[in-house]
Amino acid sequence: MNEKFNRLGFYPADILLPASADMEKWAVVACDQFTSQPEYWEAVEQTVGEAPSTLRLILPEAKLNDPAVETHIADINASMRKYVEGGVFKTLPASLIYMERTQSDGKVRHGLVGMVDLDQYDYTPGSGALIRATEGTVLSRIPPRVKVRQDAPVELPHVMLLIDDPDGTVIEPLGGQSGAMEKLYDFDLQQGGGHLIGWKLTEAQTAAVADALTALCAPEQMERKYGMKDAAPLLFAVGDGNHSLATAKTCYENKKKVTPKEQWATLPERYALVEVVNNHDDALKFEPIHRVVFDVDAEKLLAAFKAFYPSAHEGEGEGHTIAYTWAGGKGFLTVPDPKVQLAVGTLQAFIDEYLKDNGGEVDYIHGDEVTDELGAKPGNIGFKLPAMGKEQLFKTVMADGVLPRKTFSMGHAQDKRYYVEARAIQ
Repeated sequence: MNEKFNRLGFYPADILLPASADMEKWAVVACDQFTSQPEYWEAVEQTVGEAPSTLRLILPEAKLNDPAVETHIADINASMRKYVEGGVFKTLPASLIYMERTQSDGKVRHGLVGMVDLDQYDYTPGSGALIRATEGTVLSRIPPRVKVRQDAPVELPHVMLLIDDPDGTVIEPLGGQSGAMEKLYDFDLQQGGGHLIGWKLTEAQTAAVADALTALCAPEQMERKYGMKDAAPLLFAVGDGNHSLATAKTCYENKKKVTPKEQWATLPERYALVEVVNNHDDALKFEPIHRVVFDVDAEKLLAAFKAFYPSAHEGEGEGHTIAYTWAGGKGFLTVPDPKVQLAVGTLQAFIDEYLKDNGGEVDYIHGDEVTDELGAKPGNIGFKLPAMGKEQLFKTVMADGVLPRKTFSMGHAQDKRYYVEARAIQ
């Protein structure tokens, strides 16, 4: 491995791509999308047909609780072995891939595919690891995903890591250098996913990426961006796919238990393939995720909020302001002296406590109109949160440890990562 990457927890990888395939049929969207829309996955099935496809190598999470899930997983592992042994894949040794993804809105997102060292990743709140979760990890979500990965001979990533690179020093220079690279793929993504182009970096470009990442986590950068010169550097924050990455970490930790320590460094399970994106990429949008609470007395809940935060008041003002909708109308709640960085943290702390003591359920909703519509029904109340500024992400993780769960979404479902690249993990 390139020694420049040793301190970064990020490396070039032996990347698997299809040797010859219809790429539109090959690539499918991240498995955790469209979980309540079976018609989407039925359309993917019809598009793919009998062609080689990553659809045969992943388990859509809509099927995660299917009674036949064990059979689905066995079929996936069998397909992986068939593809590996049947020459479906070709290998790009020790490679990084620069990619340009045209989204459904026409904007182009720029990414870099490589692998991360799972020994440098920690999802524990308050961790000082180079690679950290941005939101709380729900431990109960990991075991079902471990079943999918533990016997799989290859992995396919939908993990997206963010770097805080306001000056555009790592990925952006590659956009003007694609002429020197080998083009690997260039195709339309199915089901309205936009367009994807990928190139393999040259050795000189790979070395330049390592230098730029090294500079990005220097102490003076930590002080300039966060006022925390002596804090443990945060280089990569998980934007999408944290539970997928946590699953990879769990499988690696399980493998370590039955492997001599001197062999840990060479375990393929130690690494996970990811896409790195600059948090400041113009195409990357952070959208708020709202809350609707069901099966509650909305007036009682609003009174409890004001009791939970004695300084809270009706109406907009300084501090954290949260809009609400219920059958009795609309309004705003403001907490003028918040103890956490984000309004979502203020709201979630209350909701968790209230539901524990009073019952009811909460759901996480995309879109203002849907939140208002659901919140206005009797027995419900909807809360609309302000969008989090992208510049707040790293600073909040550094200050608060992790964000509250379901703080933000990075774009629409069809703009999420599509599976294209793979890597052997056994």
